[in-house]
Amino acid sequence: MTEHGKAEPPALLALRNVTVMRGERAALRNVTLQIEAGEHVCILGPNGCGKSTLIKTITRECYPLTHENSSMMIFGQERWNVFELRTRLGIVTPDLLAACSTDVTGRDVVLSGFFSSTRIYPHHKAETKFVKRAQAALERLGVAHLAERPVAQMSSGEAKRTLIARALAHDPKALLFDEPSNALDIQAQQQLRETLRELAREGLAILLVTHHISDIIPEIERVVLMREGEILADGPKERLLTEKQLERLFGVPVRIARQDGYFHSW
Repeated sequence: MTEHGKAEPPALLALRNVTVMRGERAALRNVTLQIEAGEHVCILGPNGCGKSTLIKTITRECYPLTHENSSMMIFGQERWNVFELRTRLGIVTPDLLAACSTDVTGRDVVLSGFFSSTRIYPHHKAETKFVKRAQAALERLGVAHLAERPVAQMSSGEAKRTLIARALAHDPKALLFDEPSNALDIQAQQQLRETLRELAREGLAILLVTHHISDIIPEIERVVLMREGEILADGPKERLLTEKQLERLFGVPVRIARQDGYFHSW
């Protein structure tokens, strides 16, 4: 119970001894992880460490092995209608943009979120309320001018902001970002991080998955280090973002500097 007598909201994510296979390989091995409602967390690790598999497991694109001591709950439930779950989770992943046809407009990208697709197909009925919510999401991200612009004519930064608008259109409880700064130039990276900070301050739970330390906005205080499908460490970023810990994580010497609440490595 909270101090006002209200029940605590269920955790965004509660994994216990979760193993996920990708072909013959265990992409996640006995992962135990809990993320509370409203919490801001970064999953940090090298390519191939299992970060994206974790995202796909949360969104029900991958399923864990079933065994007696294993469990997985999202928002306090073990079983979900996938389409209902995706209205609670806003997902921003490079896979979505790659799957979009180049002639799809910004408005269609956002509208597609209501149908869990990558574009609007003939059998989809884009009701007026959906169109209004899509327009509001574009305006919220400052990209209303992209509503009629095809994806092929957008910069990478514009396309990324359109994907975030898609994730926000159905008013989710949490946002999942998979390698959000990939393929962005310096200006677009800075704009993206400011957007993430604004969303975090609005109270949305944020789960950021990245191998770029500089993506970790100041509002994220907890970091989970992943390597080879396992959690190496989980705790406050002040304790984990050290040269010793990051050298262990990435397998190479790492130097760290901090400025304006951000960590930078080389």
